[in-house]
Amino acid sequence: MRTIIFLLMIFPLFGSVDLGVDTFFKEGYDKKIRNKRIGLISNQTGVDKNLTPTVDILQKNGMKLVALFCPEHGWNGSGYAWEKIKDGKIENLSLYSLHGKTRRPTEEMLSGIDVLVYDIQDIGIRPYTYATTLFYAMEEAAKRKIPVIVFDRPNPINGVIVDGAVLEEKWRSYIGYINVPYCHGMTIGELAAYFNEEYKIGCLLTVVPMKGWKRTMSFKETELTWIPTSPHIPEADTPLFCASTGSIGELSIVNIGIGYTLPFKVVGAPWIDAEAFANKLNSQRLPGVHFFPFHYRPFYGPMKDKDCHGVLIRVTDIRRYKPLSVQYLLMGILKSLYPNETKGYLQKVNGSKKRLFNLANGNDEIYRLMFYERYAAWKMIAYGQNEREQFKKVREKYLIYH
Repeated sequence: MRTIIFLLMIFPLFGSVDLGVDTFFKEGYDKKIRNKRIGLISNQTGVDKNLTPTVDILQKNGMKLVALFCPEHGWNGSGYAWEKIKDGKIENLSLYSLHGKTRRPTEEMLSGIDVLVYDIQDIGIRPYTYATTLFYAMEEAAKRKIPVIVFDRPNPINGVIVDGAVLEEKWRSYIGYINVPYCHGMTIGELAAYFNEEYKIGCLLTVVPMKGWKRTMSFKETELTWIPTSPHIPEADTPLFCASTGSIGELSIVNIGIGYTLPFKVVGAPWIDAEAFANKLNSQRLPGVHFFPFHYRPFYGPMKDKDCHGVLIRVTDIRRYKPLSVQYLLMGILKSLYPNETKGYLQKVNGSKKRLFNLANGNDEIYRLMFYERYAAWKMIAYGQNEREQFKKVREKYLIYH
């Protein structure tokens, strides 16, 4: 018995969480679409808890798969950000790119399809295009009365953290398509239901729920295997840090670990005093986080081969950690400690970078505060609080899990 327990500690069994793709057959959802012609929207993250690809599972169980669709980064996830993905063929099935000539499935693509199935791992933040790919597909499917089935997956951050401002309508885009906060604390299935109802899409939507997932779970706690969702989201905890530094990276004022081994987990530049920066950040006593002085040298990007000095972000209490508060504190302290360097970079920001920053934040107020306010951190942190609290009330009726 002691040997068995020891082995289980070293080689744990697959986790107790069943993904939507796992429950699809177990709970009999497949009976609804058996003998229907299926279009599958997926990528490398579309696997069951045993890492069998969803495309293989559907085919092995006799489902009539007729076409494949892939999002940004392509079918295997190797494409770089904003790289256009081409159509192709996989095992005699047409592979249509929804990040190439078009981002929406066209009439030609949907011809001969009776139902669309979506199975892609999201990362739990609004400015990530996988969710928008689903929303576009739902809109096009609704026009043609094609049912959409979403195989639900965990929010890798967890289902509790709701942080950041709600998207403002004028900044609605492919980067962020619905009026939820930067961190919304919802699964992709819950988001689909929210979108369908709140935007009155009228899609014939079915969400195949997970079993065993709880809102407080981080991805690590599910004991599922993390498949990198894109080149710069390599680990299960990267989404949390992406929410903590991603917008800063859009301005290129500092390096955020892109081009180094710690994407989104560090913030640095050649002109920063690491110890002073860390001390000032920690003196603000933001709950759930500690900043360590850190020195590194990026392998590629604007600061390639330059010695960068800054901080490594360590989460000390996930229950109190607020990713956007961390992000805005970093931005505000950078401006306070290094006003000349920060101002110089902001003045060089071109129109496209500024627009991308605003699209990611879902508003232009954060940029305004960063540019004009001398002490911007706490004003940025407070921005959008009322709308965020209202959203939390609205989202309640779409939550599947507790």
